[in-house]
Amino acid sequence: MTPSKPVAAESERIKVWYRFVQRDGWLPYDTEGLWATRLSSDTARVENAPFLQDGVAEGEIVRFVTDADGLHWAKERVEASGNCTIRVLPFPSGPLGRSALAVHERLSTFGLGGEVFSEELPLVAFTVPADADLGRIKALLVRGQEDGWWHYELGCVTDAWRDA
Repeated sequence: MTPSKPVAAESERIKVWYRFVQRDGWLPYDTEGLWATRLSSDTARVENAPFLQDGVAEGEIVRFVTDADGLHWAKERVEASGNCTIRVLPFPSGPLGRSALAVHERLSTFGLGGEVFSEELPLVAFTVPADADLGRIKALLVRGQEDGWWHYELGCVTDAWRDA
């Protein structure tokens, strides 16, 4: 599939919304809005890592529909970015405490960018670029969980991630 009807040269930043089924024992949300750059009348490139939505990563091109209220709802992925999304939540009683900064510092050697959900919930959503050292990142995530630093989850991974 290709994007339809290109938009004007100036980029328009929009929110693309995702609807999902709430997970038991998790946050009480069933939607998440991701920043995106509009590419056409119905496609956009995702510009941040999701905290809640699985199956999408920064840089992906998605198709959306716009509802009567002007909200843009994701319908499908048009083009994968090759990036992965991982989420890391430090264990409050672990050596990192509730510090999202400490999580960032542990993963900074890989050049990963991430965002923090909130001070109350120091969940960090990271974008792992396609060309990152996936094997070493996976090893650190596993070691950190085994050593009581954090819990991590995979929001969106590629074959390269699975094979690393």
